[in-house]
Amino acid sequence: MTKTIDAKTLSRMFLAGAKNLESKKEWINELNVFPVPDGDTGTNMTLTIMAAAKEVTALPEINMAALSKAISSGSLRGARGNSGVILSQIFRGFTKAISEHSEINVSIMTFAMEKAVETAYKAVMKPKEGTILTVAKGMKDKAVELQEQGVHDFETFFEEVIKHGDYVLSITPELLPVLKQAGVVDSGGQGLMEVVKGAYDAFLGKEIDYSIVTDFKPVSSIMTNTESEASEDIKFGYCTEFIIMTNKVFNMQHELEFKDYLESIGDSIVVVADDDIVKVHVHTNDPGLAIQKALKYGALSNLKIDNMRLEHEEKLIKMSEKQSAETAVVPQTPVERKPYGFIAVSVGKGIDEIFKGLGVDYIIEGGQTMNPSTEDMLNAIDKVHADTIFVLPNNSNIILAANQAMTLVEDKNIIVIPTKTVPQGITAVINFIPDLSPADNQEQMIEEIKKVKTGQITYAVRDTMIDDKVINQGDFMGITDKGIVAVGTNKDEVALEMALDMISETDELISIYYGADITEEEAMNIKEGIESSYPSCDVELQFGGQPIYYYIISAE
Repeated sequence: MTKTIDAKTLSRMFLAGAKNLESKKEWINELNVFPVPDGDTGTNMTLTIMAAAKEVTALPEINMAALSKAISSGSLRGARGNSGVILSQIFRGFTKAISEHSEINVSIMTFAMEKAVETAYKAVMKPKEGTILTVAKGMKDKAVELQEQGVHDFETFFEEVIKHGDYVLSITPELLPVLKQAGVVDSGGQGLMEVVKGAYDAFLGKEIDYSIVTDFKPVSSIMTNTESEASEDIKFGYCTEFIIMTNKVFNMQHELEFKDYLESIGDSIVVVADDDIVKVHVHTNDPGLAIQKALKYGALSNLKIDNMRLEHEEKLIKMSEKQSAETAVVPQTPVERKPYGFIAVSVGKGIDEIFKGLGVDYIIEGGQTMNPSTEDMLNAIDKVHADTIFVLPNNSNIILAANQAMTLVEDKNIIVIPTKTVPQGITAVINFIPDLSPADNQEQMIEEIKKVKTGQITYAVRDTMIDDKVINQGDFMGITDKGIVAVGTNKDEVALEMALDMISETDELISIYYGADITEEEAMNIKEGIESSYPSCDVELQFGGQPIYYYIISAE
């Protein structure tokens, strides 16, 4: 019987837990309730724990204090998405409780689990049962029960805690009706169980590969001859990059088939497969085709789409300005802090330009399919020279990471405005008044974003049923703040149905942001359809350039 665990054993257990989660991430992604192409719980949790695993493997010497700091700091800064932030808080509470001990017994382990759950619950403003929090709490409760019963050996302790964790996970659909209707358990809870089970395997001495893959960076930009070409001569206008995290073996035959397909829709193709990670680069006029094909092999991450024609024109302008200024001597002066600054999470060239035009200082690429980490937030905050910085997450799955970054900054006043959509972010910036205090601006912006209703059009990646709606893979879906309100095989019809469901007679402004895969002519049809139904409303049409989501429509 094993009654104590030292730092080296705990280190192996942690790395094994990380590896087990990584191996199951695609399965966990598929547990996402909504069948959208950005069900990334498994990916977010994996990237979070891998950031900590990287810190652990870099330790020159393993002791409990150093191990605790590596796990806590690595996961805290690497946290992505709500599930990743909650996981990092679980680690934070756990490691704080064990850091001063040289060995852990069942009593210390139980206390650490209590602190882990307590810290995680505090990090969420409105904790919801039937989630990863419930599963963590269930295992903690079992640990307390076992300790009170006098269990001192870890073999019995871990076996019983995991068995109870599986049971609590199995009843999450009873706690969250949306899980029951979709026929899945909570994906975050499942991810936590995979971490614990992987750690248990290492405790039992099972043979495990402890090497950690840490290269999650996107494909580097590839230089072409387009710099010397006129923008109209660029054959394929969108530079498209992403990473496929495969849900099955991606062998040489798959690689050749995928390359052949990309060659049929573009050029400048690079496909590099490394175990379950496939890095992709292609120039094409229809990024959506490449993305849809890639989704057949797994989930996507680090998605990046650039309009090369637009960039080329901007580069020529900058080159001209540089040449005219070459003889001028510009003195280097320190950047003075201004009273206020703005950081916005955005996805799509058009939306980027809208935020920049409104005075946003720094744009973080992210949003759906690629949630930025706490570290990304901290890097952005460091680059904005302002006393008070307003952060606009513009996605409900990024708010926790932004809040976590806020707690780690000491030399600036960081205010996170809890914007859940891009239109809410735009409204927040528009309603900023320089003469008001930071607190008054915060209050005003929060009140204004409550008036914004948002709908988005995307496609289903699997068959399911939600809110009594039968959804088939490939169907178009209209998703509003209320959930999925329209489903069909005609994109325009779904967009109009969603818009009509969302818009009310009291709304005055309707904004349509069309994505990278939509032409202006197609978008005009939607605009005209809405105008005919609501002639008293101002309807604005703007290029968003966002991938995956064909339209983002807001009403206020």
